[in-house]
Amino acid sequence: MKWNLERKLIAGGLCAALLVMGSMSWISYQNAIQLIRSTERIKRTYSTLEHLADIQATLNEAESGRRGYLLFGTQFELDRYDLAIANLVKILDDLDRSLSSQAPQNEHFQQLRSLIDRRQKLFQTSNTLFRLNPSQLSANHPLVIASRKNREALRQVFIMLKAEEQRDLEMWIARSSNNMQYRLAIESFGTLISFTIFLSVYIILYQQLLKRQKAERMQQKLAQEKELSELKLEFLALVSHEFRTPLSVILGSAQLLKDSLSNQIERSRLRSLTRIESSAKTMKQMFADVLTIARADAGKLEYQPSWLELQSFCLNLVEDMQLSDQQQHVIRLIDLGDRTHGWLDEALIYSALSNLLSNAIKYAPVGENIDFILDGKIDMITFQVKDRGMGISPEEQVTIFEPFNRGANVRSIIGTGLGLTLVKRCLDLHQGTVTVDSEVGVGTTFTIQIPQPRQEL
Repeated sequence: MKWNLERKLIAGGLCAALLVMGSMSWISYQNAIQLIRSTERIKRTYSTLEHLADIQATLNEAESGRRGYLLFGTQFELDRYDLAIANLVKILDDLDRSLSSQAPQNEHFQQLRSLIDRRQKLFQTSNTLFRLNPSQLSANHPLVIASRKNREALRQVFIMLKAEEQRDLEMWIARSSNNMQYRLAIESFGTLISFTIFLSVYIILYQQLLKRQKAERMQQKLAQEKELSELKLEFLALVSHEFRTPLSVILGSAQLLKDSLSNQIERSRLRSLTRIESSAKTMKQMFADVLTIARADAGKLEYQPSWLELQSFCLNLVEDMQLSDQQQHVIRLIDLGDRTHGWLDEALIYSALSNLLSNAIKYAPVGENIDFILDGKIDMITFQVKDRGMGISPEEQVTIFEPFNRGANVRSIIGTGLGLTLVKRCLDLHQGTVTVDSEVGVGTTFTIQIPQPRQEL
């Protein structure tokens, strides 16, 4: 299966989005694990702080029971002391299991437990002495002094443990907050990237769709224009064929009447026959030009170049134009180049140059010279037609190659406005150019340039 651009974009965008979402999910999963661990550690720290608080409270309860027993000697205070000691053992065992995996805290806890065990022994010793002789437990007794030192040591250990647990609590809370922020940032960033990828793929596909629709409309339009051109060509060919026969009859009859009656009728009537002949020729040429232009627009105008001997071709063309002009103008052929042959379609280039020379004859005053210049170079052939006629205004030079377009100063002169259009179509097939340089009242120069291959046959 062939992968076009749309399929590649969809597959690439989907893979990129899945990769981003997969990476985001993996990072989020790792972050969630870290968050769970942080939460468990925070819970454990809170539990440790609660246990430490319970140990302190239980020690105070035991201390209160011992003092009550020393003061009042009642069994109730002694039972109170024993109960506190039993609870203290249970709390210490729970805290030992909780801190077993934490080396620094466990070390301090063992120190705490050792001090508590020492304090319990001091409690028991003091209780035993009190039963034997209550008066011996004075403030300066070594047992009382040892109890004070033990209490101070316990206080320091409690402070140290609470400070460590508090630092751990703050650290794990900060880490948990950072994990939450990091996870939120990663998910937001991943979502944004995924959305951007999907949006980009959508925009590109939408643009491709618009381009395809535009291409389809253009193709449809070209097909319609081609069909219309073919219909127009068929119509023009039919019209040209249907009109050519009666025009030929009219032209032939006018010429026959003119030749046979030239010495029998008045000159004014003879001019009427001349006008009929001229109009018939103009119409016949117009139909031929229209058909040629239609064929060129439809891409059916034949282009068959061959190696053409330039000087002979130009001499024949000048001779033909001089005969049609009846020697009213002098056409001067000027050969400037050193190229002898050109790769040209003889029929097309003849049509183009004859139109330019015909226009020069038509718009130049009678008796004026017309220069026909040939300049054959290695890679370019240049033809120039110069007249000293009425000229073309700069505004009209822009549109003179469009069909049926004529200058405002030539309305009195018969013409169809198709000659220069035909010249342009012939030059397009040769991949050449035609330019105009004209000044009103001074004259006009048309320049044709046709590129040539390097070698000649």
